[in-house]
Amino acid sequence: MSFEMVVGLNVKDDALYASYRDAMTPILVKFGGGFRYDFVVSQVLKNDERRPINRVFTIHFENKDSMEKFFSDPEYVSAKEMFFEKSVGDTTIISQYER
Repeated sequence: MSFEMVVGLNVKDDALYASYRDAMTPILVKFGGGFRYDFVVSQVLKNDERRPINRVFTIHFENKDSMEKFFSDPEYVSAKEMFFEKSVGDTTIISQYER
């Protein structure tokens, strides 16, 4: 069974966020992960957490353990610090589930 998350972001700098995606995608693939859907959204009609969202995507892994290893990998942490933290204002984990 794979493990998947639906994530909402408030991307503040599209170019820098694209650099983050370029840097982290090979690491994600190395851990058996990938993206299934990715949307740029212009209007959010309901938002329980009230954090702004302008990007929604699903990210999947072989299992929850591989997800945890990916997010703690030093190479990923470096890419996150270099690009993600400067390009994203808010992160909302909408859902996590086994698929």
